[in-house]
Amino acid sequence: MNPTYDEIVKASSMRGNDIKKTPLIHSPMFSKLIGSEIYLKAEFRQKTGSFKARGAYYKIKLLTDEEKKRGVVAASAGNHAQGVAFASALEKIPCTIVMPKNASPAKVSATRGYDAKVILEGTNYDESSIKAKEIAKQTGATLIHAFDDPQIIAAQGVIGLEILEDLPDVDEIYLPIGGGGLAAGTLIAIKEKNPNIKIVGVQSKSFPSMYESLKQNKVISSGGERTIADGISVKTPGELTFSIIKELIDDIVLVDDTEITKAMFLLMERMKFVVEPAGAASLAYLISNKPAPGKKIVAVMAGGNVDMYLLGQIVDKGLAAMGRLLVLSMVLPDRPGIFKEIVDEIALANANIVEVIHDRLSSKANAGSVTVTLSLETQGKEQADLLIKALREKNIQFTLLT
Repeated sequence: MNPTYDEIVKASSMRGNDIKKTPLIHSPMFSKLIGSEIYLKAEFRQKTGSFKARGAYYKIKLLTDEEKKRGVVAASAGNHAQGVAFASALEKIPCTIVMPKNASPAKVSATRGYDAKVILEGTNYDESSIKAKEIAKQTGATLIHAFDDPQIIAAQGVIGLEILEDLPDVDEIYLPIGGGGLAAGTLIAIKEKNPNIKIVGVQSKSFPSMYESLKQNKVISSGGERTIADGISVKTPGELTFSIIKELIDDIVLVDDTEITKAMFLLMERMKFVVEPAGAASLAYLISNKPAPGKKIVAVMAGGNVDMYLLGQIVDKGLAAMGRLLVLSMVLPDRPGIFKEIVDEIALANANIVEVIHDRLSSKANAGSVTVTLSLETQGKEQADLLIKALREKNIQFTLLT
């Protein structure tokens, strides 16, 4: 049974104080960069750090007393897990979550923090889902699907109502797609009120399952390459979500990890927003492609649950991509004064030495030589290029690692 606009309205009315209406934030910086009026739907500020809490909360609220007594089970790479665990804790019911073995340690820890039982099984959502179905069959617990459920979809669709409430004249909406629950619900909510609003789904190039399914006109499995965007790394989209998206969506586009990294970095540096890779996918596409100049565009920032170790890498890779972090490796004669010549050039270029690794034992260096790796902070690509040029003019041999 397809979810309806009326059920989306019902889900909105039942959220109480436990599920927030998240803000829609205009960004002058991204508007200037992209050439459109850009508004960010801040779902990373939702309870549990993701829009997934909306669907889990509504679904569990509607369970009968008998169903609540038997508890719930769900499969998730992280955000749905936390949403189900959060809603279960509010209702004081038993909760089991199956997560991939490679799930973010931060998301596993957060899920256990809501007193859920966590089982690590499989290497992706699809494999974890098989185990969750087995547990539901064995125990009688209700399976709370991450996306392919009419009530889950309806609750995610409340995001569409909130966007229209805050920005009635929105022209286009970009949102991430994994299994398709967020997109399906938002499409129903938006298209019911104004079918002329363009809605574009954004998938990872590593997991283009909905994109490929629409091309084949049937649900197919696709993807499996490693990606930082674990929240949308779904190999097989839902049957229900596919049918809704196929009928209503205007387009689906793809982004890669490099584009996502840049968007995450800019969100942190310019907006002070910590958004996870899947949550930043829609903005990543807008930054890279600038598809609709002069329009009012909403990018849905779907979640903010990012692993701290990954965050450190995002900062380094973001700086490197913008030419503000240079890493150079060179083999030098092991004699006094040789390193000073290089440091002098770095100082003249007004660059800052962040780290020096001095290695006499490297297999790259012959006896009497030393390998030196320098991490340098610059003000941008122009300054970095000038420093590289100066080093080459001094006939200093080096390999650029960034």
